Amino acid sequence: MKLSPYLNFNGNCRAAFLYYEKHLGGKIQMMMTHGDGPPNPNMPADWGTAILHAQIQFGDTILMASDVPPDRQQPIRSAYLHLELEGIEEAERAFGAVIDGGEAIMPMAETFWAPRFGLARDAFGVLWMISAAPAKP
Repeated sequence: MKLSPYLNFNGNCRAAFLYYEKHLGGKIQMMMTHGDGPPNPNMPADWGTAILHAQIQFGDTILMASDVPPDRQQPIRSAYLHLELEGIEEAERAFGAVIDGGEAIMPMAETFWAPRFGLARDAFGVLWMISAAPAKP
């Protein structure tokens, strides 16, 4: 069994996935536009370059997403993507990338459960938990 998160974007899925690939170490596995799929009379006429389905891999996890029309897309409010990285420097670098154009909700800091942890909303509206893996004994 495998569980994969699926996000809806408001026309900026391509930009988000390209950003995640460049700055967070993900690897885009596929990206299909609405124009690549069968005709859909429910989609706006100018929606052909919007993303119908995309997949990006982070380690063993696949994150999937698509663009949906603005009247159907809602901001993420109570679900976070958690990205754990090896080492404090990598976690701080990833956090910096996530808050670039976004906002820090809980600044990156040492906690009792991790050498670094922070919460943020990125420029695409996605909520992130970024942490450095605890040192191995």
